[in-house]
Amino acid sequence: MNERLRTVLATPLDEELCRLVEQLEPRVELIRDHSLLPPMRYPADHAGDPSFRRTPTQQSLFEKLLDSADALYGIPGEEAEALHRTVIANPRLRWVQTMAAGGGAMVRAAGLPAHCLNQVVFTTSAGVHGAPLAEFAVFGLLLGAKGLPRLQHDQRRHEWADRWFMGQLRSQSILILGLGGIGAQVARRLSAFGCHVIGTSRRPIEPPQGVDEVVHPDDLPSIIARVHGLVVALPGTDATQGMIGAELLARVRPGLTIVNVGRGTVIDEAALTAALRDGRVGYAALDVTAVEPLPNNSPLWDLPNVLISPHTATADTREDRAIAELFAANATRLLDGLPMRNQVDTVEFY
Repeated sequence: MNERLRTVLATPLDEELCRLVEQLEPRVELIRDHSLLPPMRYPADHAGDPSFRRTPTQQSLFEKLLDSADALYGIPGEEAEALHRTVIANPRLRWVQTMAAGGGAMVRAAGLPAHCLNQVVFTTSAGVHGAPLAEFAVFGLLLGAKGLPRLQHDQRRHEWADRWFMGQLRSQSILILGLGGIGAQVARRLSAFGCHVIGTSRRPIEPPQGVDEVVHPDDLPSIIARVHGLVVALPGTDATQGMIGAELLARVRPGLTIVNVGRGTVIDEAALTAALRDGRVGYAALDVTAVEPLPNNSPLWDLPNVLISPHTATADTREDRAIAELFAANATRLLDGLPMRNQVDTVEFY
């Protein structure tokens, strides 16, 4: 097909990668004015410098560009309000590529009417972040298994303690909540350690590579006591809100390690705090929290058996290029009438 896809750059992107998109799919006309976008402070800084401000004239020009697009590369300002305005104002808009793997949460927050959700395809960058998040998951499980809080305590006190038995991942059962792009990569890495890997899926599926068992999320209360580690790789939806709560944490194997690389809302943080204090959870490595940034008065900051990572485990200098390549491949699919990858479910918003 000779159809052109007028795409407006709505998020900062290096000019080299803009040209890469056009090279990979020549039917994409990537409209950009870098002076209207905030400068990036580091690679994959999709929101850009927060001190950046457009003049009224620049804002008018930027919105005029957005409202002329068939597709958007990114969400303007990474803001739900801006996404709402843009979709409502532009009846020709067909597609929005979000930068986040969990871009469905932003689409939900935009509060778009049904006719807009039917008009526009929203896609995410799912899969781009799988490798770095899988590494963080293994990192967190190792910290828990090796007793990092105890080691740090003794080191601070200059105590050479008697030898003690550290946990060994190869003898552990690990439960992965969510077997999407992230969960599947976690499973493959844990399989290499010799772990017994259990994954959850709402639909009957064959166990992916590295997964020994697949269970339904409704079965969590009956299996949680079997596992030594829990990796959360779920999106934030109404169905996953508070899934890891007081009732489930009451059933865990004492000393459980929890790693969250999904969304912070999946875990009830008050219940998690109580479980960390009484030893039901021995260690938690959290790259995400329910409210971000984590409020200064959260007890999670000060618990010795918690690692707080400020939603940075996905950061990778290659991220921008990977998303650009994904966008170009999806543009080809759209223009050729093929199903697009990573479409947001506009009912569950994941």
